[in-house]
Amino acid sequence: MKKFVLSLATAAAFAATPAFAQTAPSASPQTTAAAKAMIDAMEIRKSMVLMYAEMQKSLPGMMRQQIGAMIEADASLNAAQKKEAIQKFEAKLPGMAQAVGKVFSDPALIDEMIAEMVPLYANNYTVDEIKTLTAFYQSPVGRKMMTLMPKLAGESMAIGQRVMNPRIGKLMQDVMQEVQKQ
Repeated sequence: MKKFVLSLATAAAFAATPAFAQTAPSASPQTTAAAKAMIDAMEIRKSMVLMYAEMQKSLPGMMRQQIGAMIEADASLNAAQKKEAIQKFEAKLPGMAQAVGKVFSDPALIDEMIAEMVPLYANNYTVDEIKTLTAFYQSPVGRKMMTLMPKLAGESMAIGQRVMNPRIGKLMQDVMQEVQKQ
């Protein structure tokens, strides 16, 4: 039961993270090269490092809020058991946050994400479109956009949490009640 709850909470916490679609490798070498140049112009590596740092900062709070809500909603626990469960979770949270931090700070993660992004752009844009986008990202407004992207992503995550948490909390409460019936 505890493993199920932890898995559910972790999945909910990661639901707010960006998802990248997988694409079939069918782009021409020219389009692929243009996509790589655009990704370099966008300074994606730098942006991802900053974005993951923002995510890493907010993840413990997200996890704390989600797990706390699940524990509080668990009708099978009395007040003392809820308090004990929260204390146990709080004791494990730093280790969990550190483990997630290692994942986010692994350079291979960003390399893999970029490797997956190249065909994503190459399969959805023409060479000319990619060159136009690259020119934009090299412009002052494009640079500003990319500089602000980690901050905007962090603030967007906070907005997402504020809007989604009541809904997810209700969903998890319903799931917990359903699990308890079985």
